[in-house]
Amino acid sequence: MDENDTGSAPYRTHRTSGGATVVTLRGEIDVVTAPALAARLDALTSRPHPDLVLDLRPVDFIDCSGLGVLCRARNRARDQHGRLRLVTDDSGFLRLLRCTGLTDVFEVGSRLPEEPAGPVPAAAR
Repeated sequence: MDENDTGSAPYRTHRTSGGATVVTLRGEIDVVTAPALAARLDALTSRPHPDLVLDLRPVDFIDCSGLGVLCRARNRARDQHGRLRLVTDDSGFLRLLRCTGLTDVFEVGSRLPEEPAGPVPAAAR
């Protein structure tokens, strides 16, 4: 079992790939799990020039507190002259970004940087 793999932690682990730190999120990102995730992302965005990729594909649910954590991490990365990217192929999450006006705020892709190209979800076009 991974050291970060606890029942309440909304992330599995992080690893470095091609210069980017990849954090795989899972389960529910909500008012209960958001504080632990925020603390982890704060640590990862505190260094100069962070390049952070959040893999949201295993996420089952995200509420407004979860979106707030993602926005905070994006802002912190930009303040450090870095980058935050989201990876998802979930049309519901993409619709949520559109409905909340966050589509143009985040860099969103359907695959991790090292994965081969696949079709872009219709909701992202």
